[in-house]
Amino acid sequence: MLYIPAVVIGAGPTGASAAIMLGQRNIQTLVLERWPEVYPLPRAVHFDDEIFRIFAAMDLEDDVNAISRPAPGMRLTDARHRVLTDLRRERQIHGYPQANMFDQPDLEGVLRKALDKYPSVEFRGGVEVFAVVQAPGGPGAVRVRYREGDTEHEVWTDAVLGCDGANSLTRGVVGAKMENFRFQQQWLVVDIATTEPLDVYDGVQQVCDSDRAATFMPITPERYRWEFRLKAGERPEDFTHDRVLQLTRHWLEGIDLEKVTFLRQTCYTFRGVVADKWQRGRVFLLGDAAHQTPPFIGQGLCAGIRDVANLVWKLALVLDGTADDRILGTYEAERRPYARRVVQLAIVVGAAMTGGPAQFNSARNGAIRAVTRLTGGEDEFVAALWPTFGKGPLVHHGGRGKRTGDVFAQPVIGGQRLDALIGLNWAIIYRGADRTAAFDAETRSFFESLGLSVVRVGADDTEAQALLDFYRADAVLIRPDRIVAAAAGSPDLRTWQRQLAAAGINPTTVKEFR
Repeated sequence: MLYIPAVVIGAGPTGASAAIMLGQRNIQTLVLERWPEVYPLPRAVHFDDEIFRIFAAMDLEDDVNAISRPAPGMRLTDARHRVLTDLRRERQIHGYPQANMFDQPDLEGVLRKALDKYPSVEFRGGVEVFAVVQAPGGPGAVRVRYREGDTEHEVWTDAVLGCDGANSLTRGVVGAKMENFRFQQQWLVVDIATTEPLDVYDGVQQVCDSDRAATFMPITPERYRWEFRLKAGERPEDFTHDRVLQLTRHWLEGIDLEKVTFLRQTCYTFRGVVADKWQRGRVFLLGDAAHQTPPFIGQGLCAGIRDVANLVWKLALVLDGTADDRILGTYEAERRPYARRVVQLAIVVGAAMTGGPAQFNSARNGAIRAVTRLTGGEDEFVAALWPTFGKGPLVHHGGRGKRTGDVFAQPVIGGQRLDALIGLNWAIIYRGADRTAAFDAETRSFFESLGLSVVRVGADDTEAQALLDFYRADAVLIRPDRIVAAAAGSPDLRTWQRQLAAAGINPTTVKEFR
């Protein structure tokens, strides 16, 4: 019997990221992927600063920087391309550009190459997974069967991460159904490459037009994408090459078409759906297998990477005997409400920018100008995308108005970015006197076994001081996924230990009695 502690099904950005994070924690992992090589066609094109931060934590900052470019934000225009407003994304909350454009095959190439760094990770491409079966209890309780050519293989594992996309096999194993938010639109997607740069806005342009909504995106210096919503009665085959040229003529004006290569022209159905169940035993859904977000806010790929960041550190604690399965139940409890919120936000934003009858255009466009002028809409928009979790086993409200449950930004402390100081594990960020030495040896040992980093904020660390003011605390406990788990007037190790133990984390007990 072949036994491997973790199996990842699918090696797109979500699955490959999961395997890399497992490899960083020395968890033996098998990655099973349908395609033998990176799928060559463009798909996702945007990730935000929090996702860049996660890639950097995977030791991929330079590689990802080389295949992406920062974008200034989103420009909303009317049907005649007159600017309604600019939603700028220039503040660097996590230490990286807030909006980044890329070509998905390039990113997948970076992630696939990174898998080779980890001896504990094995990649098998060109295989078809056809069965995932759970057995009762014990190590290796999940059986995965896959086909490689004419040969069938079987592996037993402790956990399966289903990163197998919108047509997920794993979703059926979990027994999940898709909660449908009744959003479905057909859009024509056109990708080009050109040796002559287009003279266009450098960010994303959204054409707010009820008749022919459109999105235009410079992706790399050579690649560009359009998305056009199909009208009622239109079919994909209606869009001949000449008709596509007519749709894109505004952006291609003055360009020698001999220098333009049309890479892809296809129709997609944009949907807003979220699985009603993300876990069954040790089988999990991540990425498009768990949720599909309309593209209006650029969060499809981002949501999948956030799934990985939330789940892998918890699973690693269970697989190495530091925690029991109770902690795994927090994955769906934390991620599913957030995914629903993001999908609903994307639908609302899409409807606000492109919905309604043609006679609604003028009123809608006036409202867009007014709302963004009065509210500073870009900050409101960015804040809405931040993961925020309510009180739960791994998020504790500290009382007296203290904030918890969201991502701790990345300030510079003592001349270094926070993540360079704390690594992959738990951390305490505090100011004032160091009181951790006053706690008993058992309590200190508990946190040391979790690889806890302790970082003191100095008087000159103005960014970090402002963050602690924001959380209304002098000490915060940060999880490996950078979520603020607790906040207090000083490091309260004994209380935090009790709270984590109640969530299933107890290194000594679990390792001794498993």
